[in-house]
Amino acid sequence: MKSVVAIRHVAFEDLGIFEPILEEFGYRIRYLDPGLLGPDALEALDDDSPELMVILGGPIGANDDALYPFLGAELDAIRHRLDSGRPLLGICLGAQLIARAMGGRVFPMPEKEIGFDDVYLTREGQEGPLRHIGNPDLVLHWHGDMFETPPGATRLAYSHPCSHQAFSVGARVLGLQFHLEVDSARIEPWLIGHAAELAEAEVDPVELREQALRHGADLTRRGQQVFREWLTNAEAAFGIE
Repeated sequence: MKSVVAIRHVAFEDLGIFEPILEEFGYRIRYLDPGLLGPDALEALDDDSPELMVILGGPIGANDDALYPFLGAELDAIRHRLDSGRPLLGICLGAQLIARAMGGRVFPMPEKEIGFDDVYLTREGQEGPLRHIGNPDLVLHWHGDMFETPPGATRLAYSHPCSHQAFSVGARVLGLQFHLEVDSARIEPWLIGHAAELAEAEVDPVELREQALRHGADLTRRGQQVFREWLTNAEAAFGIE
């Protein structure tokens, strides 16, 4: 059976609507929580073994090594994975860490981008799996930092507050600043877990909850279309069956 290792930073930021697609493709899902297990778990990880590695989001910063020492081991794991050429997906913090591992900058935005709003695709973005999003169309944004598209990668998407929203390296590496993976039917843990951040940013959780309910089915459909096509292409690029 194929396997995927998902590095998770907080319990509720998981694979979400991507899990059924992974099961459909025959993957065994394993979560690795470095915040619970410490850097030793990352140092012991066989970066070449799983057919797919996913780096998930979280409320810490990609440059916060001094505050969260396990991030150094996580960056090393990402670099080893990039060297292997095997499929790698990063979401929000995960994409920022991949960008940093590739030599790109990660830096604070003037203000946080939180909520359901449009994302726009570049010409390259319109030619790949992200075309299923629509151009433009709503996605869930939840970040205060942004990456710059790293050297050797292709910029795929942007929003008006955030000029770098997605990048790829061939068919095997995809970094997404926005959250296609979120199950809108399970938005409540996000609202609870990020309550302080929402209050600080003056974002109304009632409005977010209502938007999740209103747009959830369409967001799930589009997000799963993107992930299914990307995973198909990534497997083909590496010869995974």
